Amino acid sequence: MDKKYLAKIIAKDHQGLKVISACCYEAKIKIKELKYLKKNQIFLIFLERFLRENKKELKKINSVLRFDFIEMVKSKNIDQNSQDSTLELLSINLLKNKEKFEINLIFKNSSCITLSTEIIEVILEDQNKI
Repeated sequence: MDKKYLAKIIAKDHQGLKVISACCYEAKIKIKELKYLKKNQIFLIFLERFLRENKKELKKINSVLRFDFIEMVKSKNIDQNSQDSTLELLSINLLKNKEKFEINLIFKNSSCITLSTEIIEVILEDQNKI
């Protein structure tokens, strides 16, 4: 029986973030699909990921990864002028730095994005199968 549902995973702690990280392993992201809404403290990533929940075959799905309460975003080794370049997400790590958390998005080729927040709230929501 093939269930037709779109996943929505909400992480509010380290364990939840590990689940989302595993789901997003090897996801493809175009640089133009990274959006920081500073006023709203939201960081959005539109990505194409493998549907790893289905063990029989790897299907691709479009998803949105939303980080709330983001106070600051830093990137390293990402050419923001190259909007059509694609990044490949390897993992999402969490570090505690004094009273804040740092969520690190680690990409292939030593690129990374660091999100600073006091509250962990991350939502991975599937949009449609490819």
